[in-house]
Amino acid sequence: MYEADDKMISIIRDNYNILQSLGSFGINLGFGDKTVREVCDEQNVDTYTFLAVVNFTINGYKEYDNEDRLSLPTLLHYLKASHAYYIDFQLPFIRKELVDALDETDNLARLILKLYDDYAHSITNHMKYEEKMVFPYVQALIDGNANTNFDIETFSKHHMQVDMKLKELKSIIIKYLPSDGLHNNQLSATLYDIYNNEEWLMHHSEVEEEIFIPAVRNAERKLKQNDVSAKISSMINQTPNSDEQLSDREKDVIIALVQGMSNKEIADHLFISVNTVITHRRNIARKLQIHSPAGLTIYAIVNDLVDISTVKL
Repeated sequence: MYEADDKMISIIRDNYNILQSLGSFGINLGFGDKTVREVCDEQNVDTYTFLAVVNFTINGYKEYDNEDRLSLPTLLHYLKASHAYYIDFQLPFIRKELVDALDETDNLARLILKLYDDYAHSITNHMKYEEKMVFPYVQALIDGNANTNFDIETFSKHHMQVDMKLKELKSIIIKYLPSDGLHNNQLSATLYDIYNNEEWLMHHSEVEEEIFIPAVRNAERKLKQNDVSAKISSMINQTPNSDEQLSDREKDVIIALVQGMSNKEIADHLFISVNTVITHRRNIARKLQIHSPAGLTIYAIVNDLVDISTVKL
């Protein structure tokens, strides 16, 4: 496992495949013998998150000692740049290799190109969906303004690899390798790049599943907790509109309401009439200026009428 004090050049020497990852993180070459920490600090990349991705993609290591330290802005930048690399460079590059290696007048050659174009279309649509729906949501989450109509579970349930066409393409090329040396060499080189492409895509998808999605879940959870805390803080700091104090019976009614009881159930529980319950509720609303069940729940928690652990938030 690589650590912050290891030299960046040592990681590249051991695993040249991370060169593209450096670019996606926004790390430029020319860093000499500097450590990972020094390079990341100089180029405004979160060291902990960089190492989490590198150690996972190289060694399959995904045991973080502190999930809260994962930087969502760093991960978001990494994934956006990875998409741009794949769509704008990698897909056109491999298609050009195929065109150069195949005889376009041959029916099977045209089939190979069509299969590749279908694959490129599918993977591009998949990534564009993430860029349109997922990435803006995560950015809003980072800014503290998450869209309540979307959450990362919606994305996670539909997140899948779209590489079956790539597997078909490799199989056809292997069976189709021509007999003449030039085309054989060209197709072999293209096939090698396709295998590397497939491995890159697998790592990309796994980073989304194992690092990005859990980090977003964690951010969603913290935002929800902060929202509850803000409501409680507002309740604590607000100025009452009346100096009237709640009676013990009114407090009993609030506790029962927070526990989800109906007016009839409260009446039976407290041995009073339904009309009396309704009167108590009107007095509670007038004294506290709180009219919603959620507001009464917060009031009950703040004033120790109920234990927060017993309340479903």
